[in-house]
Amino acid sequence: MTNSQRKAMKKNLFIIGILCLLIVIVFMISMNTGFIRLSPLEVIQTLFGSGTEKQHLILFEFRLPRIIIAVLVGMGLAVSGCVLQGISQNALADPGILGINAGAGLAVMLFISFFSSTTAVPVFLLPILAFSGAGITAIIIYALSYKRNEGISPMRLILTGVAIAAGISSAMIVLTLRLSPDNYQFVANWLAGSIWGSNWKFVFSLLPWIVVLIPFIFSKARVLNVLNLGDLTATGLGASIEKERRVLLAAAVGLAGASVSISGGIGFVGLIGPHLARQLVGSRHQYVIPTAALTGGLLVLIADTIGRWILQPSEIPAGIVVAVIGAPYFLYLLSRIKD
Repeated sequence: MTNSQRKAMKKNLFIIGILCLLIVIVFMISMNTGFIRLSPLEVIQTLFGSGTEKQHLILFEFRLPRIIIAVLVGMGLAVSGCVLQGISQNALADPGILGINAGAGLAVMLFISFFSSTTAVPVFLLPILAFSGAGITAIIIYALSYKRNEGISPMRLILTGVAIAAGISSAMIVLTLRLSPDNYQFVANWLAGSIWGSNWKFVFSLLPWIVVLIPFIFSKARVLNVLNLGDLTATGLGASIEKERRVLLAAAVGLAGASVSISGGIGFVGLIGPHLARQLVGSRHQYVIPTAALTGGLLVLIADTIGRWILQPSEIPAGIVVAVIGAPYFLYLLSRIKD
């Protein structure tokens, strides 16, 4: 390893450390946000078993699981976007823009529409359903984008995804007509990106997907680096492009589907997270993937904290707060690509 590589590694590890510290700081702020406040000292005392029964209830049964879910969802969506941008070689690829989130949402909505109460929905079944919906959508997008002897065109993949997302969104609007008032309210909040699952059952239903798929994608960092060089160069280096694309696409779909099943339609995280990561640590996926995961987790945690604080005792869904940040950033990226 050369001196310049050592310096780059130290700088990137320092940035990753700063992001971890920021997550801890926002975690403490989020713990203190709500109708009943907990100071950082009370949070620490409660974490170590010295808090009151009331503080224990607030911390461990309400706020801590929600904060963990916000971070996990952000990590899942950001890494999914990172993979999609890598395999499509398109800076605007995002599970929301490609229609993968919409496919996951349609599967969940179909399931919910056949239940009389949202509380009857089995928690551990939702990520599987969302993965199925997202997977079917990804297969359709992939099949429509694939041409014999040409493979997958990145631009064709994006345009097909946008068209499929529009079609699924229309179907979801039609489906809302058959929902009961209670389920309609639930679906409306869910579509707006509200983190509705906020207990430990939802944490344990989402955690296995994050723990398995993000390390797997990290193990494919070298493949993503090669794919970034372009199809011709990657083929020349001996990479099995289509096979690697399918495997990585399946992993990205799994992350996006599982995250959407818990958080609803939070968009732009898969777009903003990877872009910020590349600006901070460069283009090597060995650093981009963990940085994007931390950036995405931090972004959703900040959005959820702002959403809970700004109109107390009511809440604004985290998806709306992220959209307020993400839409201008998306337009900024478009303007840069146009130039």
